[in-house]
Amino acid sequence: MKPLDWIVLIFTLLVIILYGIYKSRTSRNLDGYFLSNRDMPWYIILLSIMGTQASAITFISAPGQAYTDGMRFVQYYFGLPLAAIVICISFVPVFHKLKVYTAYEFLETRFNVKTRALTSFLFLLQRGLSTGISIFAPSIILSILLDWNIYLTNLFMGGLLIIYTVTGGAKSVAYTQQLQFVIIMSAMLLAGYFVVKNLPQNIGLKEAITVGGKLGKFNVITTGIENGKFNWGDKYNIFSGILGSFFLMLSYFGTDQSQVGRYLTAKTIRESRLGLLLNGIVKIPMQFFILLLGVLVLAFYQFNNAPAFFNQHETARLENSAYKNEFHSLQKQLSDIDAQKQTILKEYAQTKSVALLTEVNQLQKSTESIRSSVKELVKKNGGKDNDTNYIFLKFVVDYLPTGLVGLIIAVIFLASWGSIAAALNSLASSTIVDFHKRFFKKIEGDEDDYRFSKLYTFLWGIFCIGVAMFVSQWGNSLIEVVNILGSLFYGTILGIFLVAFYAKKVRGNTVFIAAVIAEIVVIALFFLNEYKIISLGFLWLNAVGALLVYFLSESLNVFAKKYKVIDY
Repeated sequence: MKPLDWIVLIFTLLVIILYGIYKSRTSRNLDGYFLSNRDMPWYIILLSIMGTQASAITFISAPGQAYTDGMRFVQYYFGLPLAAIVICISFVPVFHKLKVYTAYEFLETRFNVKTRALTSFLFLLQRGLSTGISIFAPSIILSILLDWNIYLTNLFMGGLLIIYTVTGGAKSVAYTQQLQFVIIMSAMLLAGYFVVKNLPQNIGLKEAITVGGKLGKFNVITTGIENGKFNWGDKYNIFSGILGSFFLMLSYFGTDQSQVGRYLTAKTIRESRLGLLLNGIVKIPMQFFILLLGVLVLAFYQFNNAPAFFNQHETARLENSAYKNEFHSLQKQLSDIDAQKQTILKEYAQTKSVALLTEVNQLQKSTESIRSSVKELVKKNGGKDNDTNYIFLKFVVDYLPTGLVGLIIAVIFLASWGSIAAALNSLASSTIVDFHKRFFKKIEGDEDDYRFSKLYTFLWGIFCIGVAMFVSQWGNSLIEVVNILGSLFYGTILGIFLVAFYAKKVRGNTVFIAAVIAEIVVIALFFLNEYKIISLGFLWLNAVGALLVYFLSESLNVFAKKYKVIDY
C-alpha cells in the first residue's frame, strides 16, 4: 500500500475507536455492560444486527465464493425473512417479558438448570470457535500487506480486538456498528464502481453482467436436481436455501446470544421487532450485491490477465521450489489463454455479439483446469491449495486507486471489529450469567459484576486467538467454514427452544436426553458426509437437529409418562 492508503486506513480506524469510547459511557453493571441499559432505538438494533452478522469473512470470502462458485450462495439467506417473522411472534415477547440477560435463562424457567447449561455450553462452543475464524480473516490482510507471519498477525489482530471490546461493552459495540456499516457499504459500492470503471472502452456494467452470466456465475436459483434426482449433498439450492436456511436463521437470530443480545438492548418489543424484520428484508439484496462484486471481478479478469493463484505467498514459495519450472509452464499456458480471451472480447466490445462469449466460456474452463493444476502444485509444495479468500483482496490491492485501497482494508477491519466485539460480548455475558453467577461463587454488587464481565471478555478473546492459530492450517472458504460449524450445533439449540415454546407438556429431563441424542446424530451425519459414506449438504443438518430434538422430546415424554422410566 502507498502512504495515502495507510493514512486513510489509520484515520478511519481511529475515528471508529474514538467514537466507540465516546459512546461507551454507561452504567457499571450487567445491564449497562451487556445490554446498554436497554434503551436502543430500532435503527441502531437493525444496524447492530447486520453489523454482527456481516463479519470480515463476508467481505473477504463472499466475492471469492461467487468468483469460483457463482451467485448460488445467496440462496443460503432465503429462509431469513420467514425466520424473522417467527422470532418476532414467539421469541422476542418472551425474552422481553422475562427481562433476561441471555436467551438461556428462559430455559431454566421452562425446563431445568441442566438444560439451560447444556444449551449455553453448545452456544459457547460454536460461537467461540466461529469467532476465532473471524479473527483469522483480517489477519490474512495484515499478513499480505506487511509480509508478517500469520501467527504474529493473529496475535496482533486479536490483541487489538480484545482492547476494543473489553473497554467498550454493548453500547460501544452498537453505536460503532452503526457508523461502521455506513462506511462499509459506501466503500463496497465504490469498489463495485471501480471494477466497472476499469473495464475496457465500450464495456460497462451490462456487458460485465452478460459475461458473468455466460460463464455460468448467475446461478442465483438452483434446484439441486441432477439427472432427475434431488442431490442431498448439494450445498446451496432453493430447497436447502428455504428449508435448511430457515432452521439455521431461526436458531442464529432466535437463540444465538450474539444476536439475541443485540435486540435485547431495545427500548421496547416493537423496536426489537422492527430491527429484526428489516434485517430480514435488507440482508438478501445486500448479500446479492457482495456476491455480484465477485462475478464482476471474474468478468474483469476476462479482459485482463488473472493470477494463476491469488495467494501470492504460496506462488512465491513455488518460485523457490522444485516445482518452479512446472509452475512457469502452467503460467505460460494461462497467459496464452488470456490472450485468446482478450482477442475475442475485443471483438465482443465492438459487436456486442453474445455468441462470441461461448468461446470465452470454453476458454474459461481451460483456465479453471490450469488453476486446478497450480493448486495441485501448491499442495505438493506443502501449501494451502484454496485461494478463495484472497481473490477480492488481490484485486483491491492491484487495481483500486490510491486511498480507496486503504478504505477497503479499513472496511474489512471494521467488519471484523463489529462482529467479533459483539461475539466476545455475548460469550462473556453467557459465561457470567449462565455459569459463574449460577454455579460458582456469588458475585457481590454491580461493580463486581462489571469487573468479572471484563475479565471473561478478555479470557474469551485469548481463547479465540488460540482458535485463529489453528484455523491458519485450513484452506477452505472461510464463509463456508463458519456456516458449517454453526450447522453442527444450531439445530440442536433451536430444537430445545422449539420444544420450550410449542411443546408445553414436555419437561426438562426429556428434552435434555433428546438434545444429547440429536447432537450425537448431527455430528455423526457430518462425519459420514465428510468421509463420503453419505451425501448431505450442511444446511440440512440444522433441520435434522431441530426436528429430531422436537419429535424425540414428544416421543420420550409419552414413553416417560406411560412407563415412568424418566422423571419427566
